[in-house]
Formats: sequence, structure tokens, C-alpha cells
Amino acid sequence: MIYKCILFLFLSTSLLFSATTSTSQHLPIRPKTVSDSNDEATIREIVEMERQSREASLHRDAEFSEKTLADDYVAITPLGQVTTKQDTVAARKSGQLRYETINVTDMVVRIYGDTAVVTARADVKGHQLGEDFSGPYRYTRVWVRRTGHWQAVSYQATVTQ
Repeated sequence: MIYKCILFLFLSTSLLFSATTSTSQHLPIRPKTVSDSNDEATIREIVEMERQSREASLHRDAEFSEKTLADDYVAITPLGQVTTKQDTVAARKSGQLRYETINVTDMVVRIYGDTAVVTARADVKGHQLGEDFSGPYRYTRVWVRRTGHWQAVSYQATVTQ
């Protein structure tokens, strides 16, 4: 169980939406009221960041975490453990975490100026230190645009049934 919760340190840069069409289905509920074309372009950017994050997790790409996690990044695991950017990068580099699949559904992206909040479901199959952490989860990730680039600043995951 401890490894299942530690896994979310790594999921902080891993869960992604596999198709952008589901995101557009959620556009009516986003709170921002400015130009739809600006919102849609921003949502596409965030969905692309999520896609890249998924690929990086499946391929254990620590460089992606180094590049896209803010220095003040904080993740909360399902057991309430706090992890940092440094923890996430070190875990990726160690190779002790292996994902077979990451399937994300029910993604909603909400835009608040230079901040984007992503919520989604994820079915994950993988192992950490030989222990299976496969199962269904829900997560929230917060992205902030800083100097023209999106960075993840916060992540929280919960085991679901």
C-alpha cells in the first residue's frame, strides 16, 4: 500500500488525456468568460502538456519532469504524503517505477487566466519496486503559465473504486 501511494509522486507528471475530443465536450462548464477561441487554444495547450506527460511517464523520461515541474511544485499522494519536484525527478531517474498503461478519461480543463486546473480519472497499470499499483484513480493537476511556458505547480491523487 505504501508503494501504491508513493506511485502518485510519479503520476504527478504522468496522467494524460489520450484524445482531445473529450475535453471539448466539457467546454460549456469552464468558468472563464473571455473569447472562446482563446480558451480553446489554451485548453489544447494543456491537453498537449498532459499528453507529453503521459508519454514521459511511460518512457521514464526524467528530463520532462525537470523541464515542466515548477521549482515549488508540490504533490499530495493518496495517503497524504507530500512530494516535491526533486523527489519526482529522482524517482524517474532510478528506474524503479514502470508503467505498462495509463488511460485517462473524464478530463475537464478549466482556465483561470494564466492558470489551468485539470481534473480526470486514470486507470493505471504498473509496478514500483516489484509491487503492483494498478487501479483506478482521480486526480487534480494545476498548471501555471510562467514566462510563456506551462509548469505544473500542484498535483493531488485519490484512489477510487
